[in-house]
Amino acid sequence: MKYNLSEITELIKNRRTIYPEQFSTRKVQKEQIEALLNNAIWAPTHGNTQPWRFTVFMEDSRQSLADFLVQLYINQTPKEEQKDLKLAKMLNRPMQASAVIAVSMHRDETEKIREIEEIEAVACAIHNIQLTATAYGIGSYWSTSKLIYTTEMNSFLGLSMNDKCLGLIYIGYPAIEWPKQHRKPIEYLTTWK
Repeated sequence: MKYNLSEITELIKNRRTIYPEQFSTRKVQKEQIEALLNNAIWAPTHGNTQPWRFTVFMEDSRQSLADFLVQLYINQTPKEEQKDLKLAKMLNRPMQASAVIAVSMHRDETEKIREIEEIEAVACAIHNIQLTATAYGIGSYWSTSKLIYTTEMNSFLGLSMNDKCLGLIYIGYPAIEWPKQHRKPIEYLTTWK
């Protein structure tokens, strides 16, 4: 075998969602974030369009992200539907993370590749980020709040109207024991023909 399959399988099986509330104060370094992004760009991409774009919030810029998310939530959510807990999470989570990576899909101007395929490519890039974080022992949380799909988010990130933010990835070292998980056996999920 070219690679150690048991290590790759273990890495895939150990990837977990770890929420910012579960992060420690230990900082993830810029070089580690760069390694996550360098692995992200090796995701499959039909037509080699490489549709992924990254905006990294670290240090003080995390506060501007938090302030933006809170204001967007207040503006987009009717007063009677607003929840204090949700507001608190939007305000606190960026500051609990070492970094927040906004991952977006840049729509190729020629639109030669269907949009769904570009979205799928970016989702694969996000998975590469999460697998690389897991290899480092760094926790990650992929947040897909409905607010990220708004024109206001596009403006905040400097995206065109045809682009889409596909998630905020919160990054930090866990303060908890690495979570365990299970999956249904493939026998329940697979049809052989």
